[in-house]
Amino acid sequence: MTELSSDSQRVEIEYCTQCRWLPRAAWLAQELLTTFETELTELSLKPGKGGIFVVRVDDEVVWDRKEQGFPEPTAVKQAVRDRVAPGKSLGHSDKVSQEDVSP
Repeated sequence: MTELSSDSQRVEIEYCTQCRWLPRAAWLAQELLTTFETELTELSLKPGKGGIFVVRVDDEVVWDRKEQGFPEPTAVKQAVRDRVAPGKSLGHSDKVSQEDVSP
């Protein structure tokens, strides 16, 4: 069994039950657990209301749908990585698309 760091690395995804966003939250949770399988100590899904879709790392908001729109998994992975494993490569998720590169 792999030993985890003694530091807590907790992610919480709060989603709107009225909007039926559980499948979206669960899918994002799976993506994060797969990417950070040894770095995260906990990932929770928290039912909410009023159109909420917020991702927190150790109580710090790293993504809020009301401010940033629905996240692409790559953007959330990068935000989580920057807090829980800054040196970790995300492979193709770290690559900049050609459209983002200036000529």
